[in-house]
Amino acid sequence: MRKNFYLIIVLCSLTSCYTYQVKKPVDPAANNKQDSKNNTALANTASPQMNNTGAAPQNLNAVQAPAPVNVQEKLAPGKNVKIEVNGKSYKVIVDRWESDSLVAHPVRNAKTSLKFHKNQINSEKIAEKRFSQPIADILTVTAYTAIGVGIYLLVR
Repeated sequence: MRKNFYLIIVLCSLTSCYTYQVKKPVDPAANNKQDSKNNTALANTASPQMNNTGAAPQNLNAVQAPAPVNVQEKLAPGKNVKIEVNGKSYKVIVDRWESDSLVAHPVRNAKTSLKFHKNQINSEKIAEKRFSQPIADILTVTAYTAIGVGIYLLVR
């Protein structure tokens, strides 16, 4: 029992609430659906005189092309990211851009410098390091449970 308890404590202390997450591009179709719902609500509240004018409503559901992904904007200096270069993933902190080349250093080794051309970087798999609320919630519940069990064992 004690070995399992110690193992749980060690695992919880080694777990991080930060994960690398790929930022999803904004879906223009979802925005258009929300806009059309808002326009429908506005049309229903319009005065009867405006409804009888016979004017055609504007088509706000036009298809929009997704904006091209700019690697240099995604990889700003100082960001902690996970990138994929030629099939191999790297966890790096971005230092600077030198024309079309990214200069960065690995997360665990600030002395080493890595250089990648922007065409080598897979722009769809750029993941930023972010705080993960679900993991933090799980760790909090686990910690409270461990504290409760500890108090129960001390009182008993």
